[in-house]
Amino acid sequence: MVPRRFSACVLCQRKPLAMLVCRAISAATHPQPQVDFLKGEPHRKHPGVTNLKTLRLPEELHVAAQSIIHRAQVNQLPERIHKLTNFLWSRKRAVEDLTLRQKAVSLEKELWEKAMQKGGDIDEQAMEDRIRRKVLSELRRTTYHWAPTKYDEELGVVYMAARLAGGYAAVRRALNEIKKRDPSFAPHTLLDFGSGLGTVVWASHACWGDSLKEMVCVDSSGPMNILAEQLLKGDDERAEPCIKQVYFRQFLPVSPKVQFDLVTAAFTLSELPNVKDREEAAFTLWRKTSSYLVLVENGTKEGHQILMEARDTLLKKQEKTVYDSRPASVFAPCSHELVCPKLAHEPVTPCNFQQHYQPLSLPRHNDRQIEKFSYLILRRTEAVEEGTKGVEWARLIAPVLRRTRHVHCRMCCPDGQLQHMVVTARKHSRDMYRCARSSDWGDQMPIIRGVEEDVNSDSE
Repeated sequence: MVPRRFSACVLCQRKPLAMLVCRAISAATHPQPQVDFLKGEPHRKHPGVTNLKTLRLPEELHVAAQSIIHRAQVNQLPERIHKLTNFLWSRKRAVEDLTLRQKAVSLEKELWEKAMQKGGDIDEQAMEDRIRRKVLSELRRTTYHWAPTKYDEELGVVYMAARLAGGYAAVRRALNEIKKRDPSFAPHTLLDFGSGLGTVVWASHACWGDSLKEMVCVDSSGPMNILAEQLLKGDDERAEPCIKQVYFRQFLPVSPKVQFDLVTAAFTLSELPNVKDREEAAFTLWRKTSSYLVLVENGTKEGHQILMEARDTLLKKQEKTVYDSRPASVFAPCSHELVCPKLAHEPVTPCNFQQHYQPLSLPRHNDRQIEKFSYLILRRTEAVEEGTKGVEWARLIAPVLRRTRHVHCRMCCPDGQLQHMVVTARKHSRDMYRCARSSDWGDQMPIIRGVEEDVNSDSE
């Protein structure tokens, strides 16, 4: 005799046809809202998919970079690439003066308390000198020593070998978010702050081609600007640039009224010494933005937190003089404008994404690699609800786990919460289930309002 707890499934176990009937009855009992969020696209290309397949550098850029690196003949290049990569990935923000003073006061107080507990006669002047020396010694030992990175010609070549392909992949993936979700956007002007090797120019041209009529690259490093120009000319001074209308500057345009359709800063804010300079840079770049501002940093805790600083600056603060009254709204990757939930959980983990890419053909660099990055896109318009009525879009913040007849999705949702949703065709509709199976880390996932969710709060 079949136990009672299985009695509802006996019919299904005996006959496939009966199983279909049971499913039909279940579907009738729990009808799913019919929402056309696909907009005519197949499930594998639904509107939330913005991931790209393995990226390769444009052929002209790849050939020019190989030529420059070969001609430079840098000694111990593989070792220097590894060392520079580790340095850039582990880099932290400089400790602010206020934080340093607070730490010094706390340490001094602790040392005085220990000295007083010992009792006996104390030469206060001698003790004060001794404690001061101990405090300075401890601060030197435990404080991160930030210094600006100065690129000469040789270090610029090492940076090119280490970061050109990965940096291009991260920027191209971030820009694809705009290209996919706002297909009518065709920028004519571009401003790239901290342009380095010009990867933003190449990535932007790959997205919008000849639509771009003026591209201004700003970098304080003269050797970097020279390398970027060499790359555009295919390492041939007499040749015409592969991409026209690119202009190199060492300073931002002065006039606050000059705006650009697209403004970018890739791996640049982390090169500024303190929070005040980063805040001023964020305001300056936003002032120059007429449509989209794109910020990209390393996919580390530091990189993510630098972007959240900029996000808070532009959403919550206001300049004394406002030249363009249109407010900032978050376009990507956040699905809301609340406090980042990743910063609210312990231990703090970065909100980052990844892009596969093919590196330059160098020793130890032949295999496909992964660039892990964080990004933020703000737009100069009122927040507009995208997509179809009844559908909200959440951001997938971890790899999607595909299992038999169900999919595990970890998402940052429009209500500002991290959630772990187990998507099934029965509970969430066949369309949503197939979209989940076709999506991956970094894509958006549709959430249909009115569906009975199988959701857990995620406390990553």
